[in-house]
Amino acid sequence: MTHSSPSRVIGIDGSRLSVADRTGTETYTAQIIRHLALIAPPDRLRVYLRGDADPPGPYDPQLVEARPLPTGRLWTHRRLSNEMRSDSPDVLFVPAHVVPVIHPATVVTIHDLGYLHHPSSHPPAQRRVLDLTTRWSAKAAKHIIAISESTKRDLVGAYGVSPSKITVVHHGVDPSFRPQQASDITEVRQILGLPEKYILTVGTVQPRKNLANLAAAMKLVVAAGLPHRLVIAGKTGWLASSVERDIAAQAPADRVVRIGYVAADDLTMLYAGADAFALPSLYEGFGLPALEALATGLPSLVADRAALPEVVGGAALLVNPTDVEAIGAALVRLITDDATRRHLTAAGPIQAARYSWTASAASTLDILRRTID
Repeated sequence: MTHSSPSRVIGIDGSRLSVADRTGTETYTAQIIRHLALIAPPDRLRVYLRGDADPPGPYDPQLVEARPLPTGRLWTHRRLSNEMRSDSPDVLFVPAHVVPVIHPATVVTIHDLGYLHHPSSHPPAQRRVLDLTTRWSAKAAKHIIAISESTKRDLVGAYGVSPSKITVVHHGVDPSFRPQQASDITEVRQILGLPEKYILTVGTVQPRKNLANLAAAMKLVVAAGLPHRLVIAGKTGWLASSVERDIAAQAPADRVVRIGYVAADDLTMLYAGADAFALPSLYEGFGLPALEALATGLPSLVADRAALPEVVGGAALLVNPTDVEAIGAALVRLITDDATRRHLTAAGPIQAARYSWTASAASTLDILRRTID
């Protein structure tokens, strides 16, 4: 998109870049900033950083300014607000956080309202904070980006936000997620200590990921005479200890392997080495791991609710996440049914190709410029 007016300053809350082990919201923040930096000129980006983090490159320092602000409690409402008061950009973009109390015209990305659908999946204090901050951001922002039609429906239905105030901009998927060579897969399997045959799930260990039901469904995999283990990749989230207890109680002996957080560089091979992928979450605002699995050509199943059917289209099996028998039957089908495997292996990369970070950034930049104008 060409733009003839003099360059303006687009401020971006880059506080999520200081998180070491990135999950979906941090990945989104990094990817959107990286791709905005490539297409924003003649407008300039000013990325507000929490401490000494650095904006994701490559970028031109003439066009992207990294502005570190001191860390501390209430960083958004104290440090960032003070910056907005003293040297405000033309528009502020908040990709994965809260709109500061003092703010210019602001665009905020709201990822999900899962705490309303599954309140028991969050500690009570955390749930109250999420509700208050999301309500505030939805009200204070000039425009809202929702990462799925599902999240947009939730904002309209639960908080009464006008649909005209919300634009859906889907996530992208990094080009590194693609079918891999068998020799590379073998090497990564050895490095990570992975079993020869495994079903993979990726995501922060927390109640709404529904890992206990997925572990229980492994009994049907065992009953079918299959040697596969369930590999759970992801860092520990809230209420994880109760999730771990439930997994231990439900899973057949020695069939679950917890490998913790996996760095982005190894993630592509982790997907490629699996025989099947499962994300039977009770709720997802988008479900980036499902898209990454599809891009790798990995036969997958996802829950039939929230944003997951929207993201995978017809390129994955849909299951009722509360039905352990249905999850188990789908896992067995993903592994043993050659026709299903061939169809999903071909359909996954085609579906994933509809999503790109370049397109996400272009839509976001258009919204930011319209907000200035």
